[in-house]
Amino acid sequence: MASTPNDYQRITSSITGWAEWRGAWELAAAVHEGLGREALRASRWRSAGTHLSQAAVYYHFAKFFWVHDVEEMRSTHARAVACFMDSLEHLSPPGKRVEIPFESGTIVGVLRLPPGEGPHPVVILVPGLDSAKEELRPTEQLFCDRRLATFVVDGPGQGEAEYDLPIRPDWEVPGAAIVDALTAIAEVDAGRIGIWGVSLGGYYAPRAASGEKRIRACISMSGPFTWEQLPQLTRDAFRVRSFSTTDAEAQRKALELSLEGRADRIAIPLQIVAGRLDRIIPSYHAELMANAVSGPVDMLMFEDGGHNCTNINYRHRLLSADWMAHQLQA
Repeated sequence: MASTPNDYQRITSSITGWAEWRGAWELAAAVHEGLGREALRASRWRSAGTHLSQAAVYYHFAKFFWVHDVEEMRSTHARAVACFMDSLEHLSPPGKRVEIPFESGTIVGVLRLPPGEGPHPVVILVPGLDSAKEELRPTEQLFCDRRLATFVVDGPGQGEAEYDLPIRPDWEVPGAAIVDALTAIAEVDAGRIGIWGVSLGGYYAPRAASGEKRIRACISMSGPFTWEQLPQLTRDAFRVRSFSTTDAEAQRKALELSLEGRADRIAIPLQIVAGRLDRIIPSYHAELMANAVSGPVDMLMFEDGGHNCTNINYRHRLLSADWMAHQLQA
C-alpha cells in the first residue's frame, strides 16, 4: 500500500533535509500502528489489518535508503516487519509467512491465496533495490482480485534477507529455491507460476525466468538489461546491499547484473512495462530486453511514463494484472 496523497504531502512538506526523513515517516507510521493496535484490542479485525499494513509501509519508507546508519535502519525495519506480520491474518485474502532456507540465510515471503478451492495459479512478486515485501500490497491485490495467489518475497539483498544475503546477479538460483518452496504447497498449482518484478526486480524476474523453466509468464516493470551508473543514494544502497567495502568493488559487482547471454533463454511470454521519461532506468533497456528474448513480448511503452510508470498507474496496472491472469488461465 502506498502513501495516500494527503499523507505524502503532509509528511514531506515538514521535511527540510534528508536528516529529517526517517523521523517524519516514523511518526506517521506510529499513528497508524497505534490505530491498528487499538483496533486489535477492540476485535475490529479488518480495520486492524488495514492500519497495521499501512504502518508497515510507512516504517519501510522511513528506512528507505537509510544505509548510512545500519543500526537505525534495522531498528525501523524491524517495526515494519512486525506490523506487517501482525496484519496478515486480517487482510482479505489473509496472508501467511513462508520462510525458505537459502545458503547462509533465509528468504522470507508472504503467500496469499484467493477464495475458493485450489490449487491456485500463483504470481511471485519481486521488489526493487531498496523496496521490500511490505510495500507491494496494492499490486498483490490486483492479482488476488483475479483469483491468482501471490507470493511477495524478500530475496537476496532485500528486506529481511538483506542482512545475511547480498545482492546477486544469478537470480535463477534464488528463483529456483522460491519455486521449489511454492510447488511443495498443496494449494499452489505447480504448473501455473508467473513472476512479476519492479525496477531492479524487473531484472531479477526475467533473470529468474531465464533459468527456471517452471515459470510460465513474466512481467518486467522498468527493469534494467544491464546495470547503469545511478544517483549517489542508489549507489550507496547497492554498495551496502551487495556487501561491498568500496564503491569500486560495488561497481564491479553491479556490472555482473546483466541479461546479456541470458535473455535469449527466455521463451515464455514476457510483458515489459517502461516509460520514456524514466531517469533511473532509461527506456532503451526495455527495447534491449524485448529484442534479446526468444519468446513472445507484450511491450507497454508509455511516452509520458517515469520510473515504474507510477505517474500513470491507471494506464498499465490493470492491463498487467489482466495479462498475467490470461497467461496463467486464472
